[in-house]
Amino acid sequence: MQFTINNTPVEVLDGETILEAAQRMGCEIPSLCYAKGAKHKSSCMVCAVKNEVNGQIIPSCTTRPEEGMKITTDSEEVLLARTLSLELLLSDHRADCEAPCSMVCPAGLDVERMIGYYDAGQYAQARALVVGAFSLPVVACDTCKAPCEKACRRGMVDKAVSIRAIIKEVAAMSGLPAPDQEVRQSERGKKLFQSQLGRLTEKERKRLQETVISASRCLHCACAGRVDCKLRLYATDASIKRPRYSASSALPAMCKVHATGRLWFEQAKCIRCGLCVYNSENGFTFKDRGFGMQVVLPEENRSHVCEELAALCPTGALYLVYS
Repeated sequence: MQFTINNTPVEVLDGETILEAAQRMGCEIPSLCYAKGAKHKSSCMVCAVKNEVNGQIIPSCTTRPEEGMKITTDSEEVLLARTLSLELLLSDHRADCEAPCSMVCPAGLDVERMIGYYDAGQYAQARALVVGAFSLPVVACDTCKAPCEKACRRGMVDKAVSIRAIIKEVAAMSGLPAPDQEVRQSERGKKLFQSQLGRLTEKERKRLQETVISASRCLHCACAGRVDCKLRLYATDASIKRPRYSASSALPAMCKVHATGRLWFEQAKCIRCGLCVYNSENGFTFKDRGFGMQVVLPEENRSHVCEELAALCPTGALYLVYS
């Protein structure tokens, strides 16, 4: 059996989908709900292609080729369909890709990451980041107007984190052992799409005020899964600057649930692709139907999930925390 992709004849291999056939011939099609070798069902429509024979826009990740199909993957109509799908997913995605404090630091310090080390008692790593940003013993915070503290998400809850005081405290530490591994500044990715959390509800503010009680009080709002986030990558490739639609998610922001071991789950970043559901036995599951459908992890199911699920997640909803 033969069909065409972008006018190129393609021989169909047994059991493969249009997406897999396209990948085999070197034609990349984005997809969020597909993972090679994993159980999946089409849901995101980011892998949309067009069958020119009947004019249908179809999901390539689950559609199997048929004799005579003429598939187009890169027309304006197809790219628009993918962009609209991404924008709908982003409207239901409550998260900061990067921490606002890090984004605005004039010295380029990865503030949130440095505070993360500070809260974990990993002072050598925290100081290594400070050393990389400042020419110690000079710390420019005294003459800085503190845009980091003005942008701090904690300020939406009660009072902003005293970031400059923490930087000075870390910079003044001496005699620390060398970090057990090289510590580098994270890439800020200013050219990448930046998801923004938006306003917190009164209920969210109260919850965060009561539950986030670390030494710094930092909310650690930067997404732990941002480096491998396909949603962010595809939004960037589609030149999306900001979501077209207003945020519509009712899920609680920054509600981080410990799943098992190093695996954590943040529901507000979930796009309900189902990969974690279909690839765990009595683990993650769907709740409700339609637009209100959620992916949840019942307490009694936590022993059934594994850390490997993080590699399937196309966003930062499932991520691993390293000590």
